[in-house]
Amino acid sequence: MKHLIAAACVAVASAGMALADPVVGTWKTQVDDGAYAHVAMSKCGAKICGKIAKAFDANGPIASENVGKQLVWDMEPQGNGSYASGKIWQPSTGKVFKSKMSLSGNTLNVSGCVGPFCKKQTWSRVN
Repeated sequence: MKHLIAAACVAVASAGMALADPVVGTWKTQVDDGAYAHVAMSKCGAKICGKIAKAFDANGPIASENVGKQLVWDMEPQGNGSYASGKIWQPSTGKVFKSKMSLSGNTLNVSGCVGPFCKKQTWSRVN
């Protein structure tokens, strides 16, 4: 009986790990218009989304009306650390870009386009 319970516990723990997406966590953006953010990425159903958790300028943390706002949404995992078909909001311009992401270790390459205009950033994992 003990072996059966232990096996069930291992199966449940393994299933939980399989459901965890490697991009879930907190990411530091690059500086944009003098500020940067920590973005909390999480699962939103089968997709990935991210909210601004904290905002910073060159002097440290700042109070920002953008904290708590959605920055990334509808990002679809494609496998092998790739994400596509999402949207990303650029707070400094108010524009929403069609976006994709690529994860490599503790680096997240984020890109987005509005029409022919595209931008890229490299984010680093905070935790």
